[in-house]
Amino acid sequence: MKLQSFNIRVYGIYINEGKILVSDEIQHGRHLTKFPGGGMELGEGTRDCLIREWKEELNQNIEVGEHIYTTDYFQLSAFNPVHQIVSIYYYVLPLTESPVRIAEKPFDFIVEKEGAESFRNIPMTLLKIEDFTFPIDQVVAKILLKKRTFN
Repeated sequence: MKLQSFNIRVYGIYINEGKILVSDEIQHGRHLTKFPGGGMELGEGTRDCLIREWKEELNQNIEVGEHIYTTDYFQLSAFNPVHQIVSIYYYVLPLTESPVRIAEKPFDFIVEKEGAESFRNIPMTLLKIEDFTFPIDQVVAKILLKKRTFN
């Protein structure tokens, strides 16, 4: 099958008190763990995308900080075999409190169904590359662990 388009994704890295925020989701029938964020829309910049996605997912205003990583290799979409994925990662700083429940355990959904989403914090000292479902998130986890960004 021939590639037809790029799918640009933008994600936020929030580390607070030595813990990193992750999103557990059910997408296409699969349980997955990733960083919060999502797909960029036409007419949107990467930072605007992340601000919108964070507001949609966590109902929280953020400041987008330093760029961490942009995909620098070919990655086929896990969900659409004609899409190439390009992911961009930034540190984020919340400007408001989030009313969203932060779970204590993985995949702690209020209702377990397609599209379910749950957020949790993982202590950076316990973070493993294998915690993440997608290869690009695993690259970013490796970068963060190498930097020892535990603030």
